[in-house]
Amino acid sequence: MASMPLQVSSVGSMDKHDLVENITTVAKAAKLYGMPVVFTTVNVKSGKNAPMIHQLQDVFPDLEAFDRTSINAWEDADFYNAVKATGRKKLVMGALWTEVCLAFPALDAMREGYDVFAVTDAVGGTSVDAHNAGLRRIEQAGAHPIGWVSLLCELQRDWNRAATVPQFADLVFTVEGN
Repeated sequence: MASMPLQVSSVGSMDKHDLVENITTVAKAAKLYGMPVVFTTVNVKSGKNAPMIHQLQDVFPDLEAFDRTSINAWEDADFYNAVKATGRKKLVMGALWTEVCLAFPALDAMREGYDVFAVTDAVGGTSVDAHNAGLRRIEQAGAHPIGWVSLLCELQRDWNRAATVPQFADLVFTVEGN
């Protein structure tokens, strides 16, 4: 991944390729099961950061990310309003940095009564310790940790939901390393 954005390059808690693969799989699952999706980037319009990774753009080519300057996405009015507009009280959250990009908005969302499901293997920290501390912090506040495979199984729930079985199988059984 030669054109990997600086933010992904700074992840130290897991293999960067695996992180991108897991994030992309979660995005594909969201699309498969018709979940509303809200993306955010930081300082892309100012030229300080690279755009969202192309793998996510490939899954949702027409979905524009809310570019923000705030460290905490929940403090960005456009992002916040987009999440509220989904009408959902259960949020499945992934992010780039566990200890910041996931923890800060997750904590704020839970304070407002949202039920947060943090996809623990679709987020990376700047170090293993930072990742683990970020997860512990949100878990102690009430977030529900979930891996991407468990998430997909919860979304599928029953093999009788035949319309999604082929794509579910493609996502779960053809990811590198499985």
